[in-house]
Amino acid sequence: MNDTLEPLTGAAGEETEALFALPVGTPEIRKAAETLRNYKDGKANLEARVVEDERWYQMRHWEVIRRGKESGTRPEPSSAWLFNAIMNKHADAMDNYPEPNILPREAQDEADAQRLSAVLPVILERCEFEQTYSDNWWEKLKHGTAVYGVFWNNDMENGLGDVDVCQVDLLNIFWEPGITDIQKSRNLFVVNLQDRDLLEEQYPQLRQQDMGNAVDIKQYIFDDTVRTDEKVVVVDWYYKLRTPEGRTVLHYAKFVGETLLFASENEPDYAERGWYDHGRYPFVFDTLFPEKGTPVGFGYVALCKDPQLYIDRLGQNILENAMMATRPRYFAASSAGVNEEEFLDWSRPIVHVEGTLDDARLKPVTVNTLGSIYPNILEMKISELKETAANRDMSSGGTNGGVTAASAIAALQEAGNKAARDMISGSYRRYTQLGYLCIELVRQFYDEMRSFRITGPNGNRYEEVSGQSLREQVVGTAADGSAQTRRPVFDISIQPQKRNPFSRMSQNELAKELYGLGFFNPERAQEAVGALELMEFEGKSKVLRQITQGQTLQNTCRQLSETLAGITGVAAGGSGEMPPAAGGTGGGNTLAASAKQAQLATQDNYGETLVRRGMTGGTAG
Repeated sequence: MNDTLEPLTGAAGEETEALFALPVGTPEIRKAAETLRNYKDGKANLEARVVEDERWYQMRHWEVIRRGKESGTRPEPSSAWLFNAIMNKHADAMDNYPEPNILPREAQDEADAQRLSAVLPVILERCEFEQTYSDNWWEKLKHGTAVYGVFWNNDMENGLGDVDVCQVDLLNIFWEPGITDIQKSRNLFVVNLQDRDLLEEQYPQLRQQDMGNAVDIKQYIFDDTVRTDEKVVVVDWYYKLRTPEGRTVLHYAKFVGETLLFASENEPDYAERGWYDHGRYPFVFDTLFPEKGTPVGFGYVALCKDPQLYIDRLGQNILENAMMATRPRYFAASSAGVNEEEFLDWSRPIVHVEGTLDDARLKPVTVNTLGSIYPNILEMKISELKETAANRDMSSGGTNGGVTAASAIAALQEAGNKAARDMISGSYRRYTQLGYLCIELVRQFYDEMRSFRITGPNGNRYEEVSGQSLREQVVGTAADGSAQTRRPVFDISIQPQKRNPFSRMSQNELAKELYGLGFFNPERAQEAVGALELMEFEGKSKVLRQITQGQTLQNTCRQLSETLAGITGVAAGGSGEMPPAAGGTGGGNTLAASAKQAQLATQDNYGETLVRRGMTGGTAG
């Protein structure tokens, strides 16, 4: 988020009494800080669970189990079955990285929609969204919720500003308890720690102020020693107001302790308009398993830590028994006369004994080995965790029954990935909301034309985008003389990038199969189109387009052939010569045959080109 706001003009450096004349002053900041503390109290259980889940993810759950007690001599195995499940889910998500496709609602906005479809991925690439997407997927899988922040950052593009999509830590954002939709929260707070000296340099008025923390931030348990004594809590406060016209506007304030640093409601440029024109909180919550009465959910750690706990406890007992059985111990009578030091030192070949040594004076301790039922129970708990997490062997590339063909493996993976597809579809729906916020920021802040390089399969091209064409446009005059305006509205559809090699191979096999069945033969275009209408696969629209183009080209060549034949006949009749018979060597038939042969060769090229592409290539952008 953009933390480079200018100090509050005029009012920030004045005495406290001067702030009372503004909509947001010291009393409002005190009330906001009290609201923030109430929100934090309502979120206490969630924060404790998030911190504990992080320990389970790091495979340090024995520290959670001991609850602060010192570890004893018993083994504490930390198996990675839970981590493996989370890792595979993350790989599934990144294999299907989303690409936005902007669709217009009116025909006159088609050109703008195409430009936005090409430019939006570039805007996201500039703010390293793929890394943010990856980081937030880890958060979603671990804790059940990932939070995206979509802001306008004035520091980007050498001060020109641009859209910035950031990850927001679940411990640092606070909402009204009891709500499910984050947009319905009356207030929204985001807090972060900043260095005291850097903040005083940016806001000189803070040097004379008490920068007490408005709230304490819950911290993770770090390996490193993290000092926070030289840092202060900076609060970003978002809230909504209803205008007399019935429009909802979003306002933003920034404060430290009881010191106001910025308030959009105090600024003439934003007082009526609001901070962002879209009027929504600039945050998107991506939830895995939803819960009632809260915008967040729970993740795979909360779902699978119970079987993981018993897997490790059973493993602890089995390992402890194995260690006892493989390290012999003895009962020794006090009168055994065995040199204990020599007896325990295996490097000494001779152990001295006083008197007679027999079984009555030195007897080995017998350890009963565990039966096979206990390892079987352990395997049952491992299988339970796999089934609970939908992380079966086939999902991670394992096979049973000798399945080795790539297409068969891909088919089995797709059949077993219902849970992954549902999980990824949920993220696509939230990605759509993120895309809308990005478009609205482009509409509001792109005052000047900006150029973007678009890299595609056919090389580079350049697109220019400005917010002017996306804003309200005058289209006429009403009967009362007022201007009639329209605002371009767009829809967003998501298509995944298929990065899984098995998926690409299966798509290539399908392309070759369609080609072998004659789907790209122009003579059978009508049959092919009818068959494709009953089929569902990735790239279907592209295949239909190629077949339709082939049929159109064939019809065009046939018409040209007939026209050439007619012209040849007219020319032959005017000269008194008879046109050559069919199959002869006359010029008219030769031209027609050449045109037809060229047409057929062109159609073959369409099919061959499609097979070479493997139906996996994307459009530019």
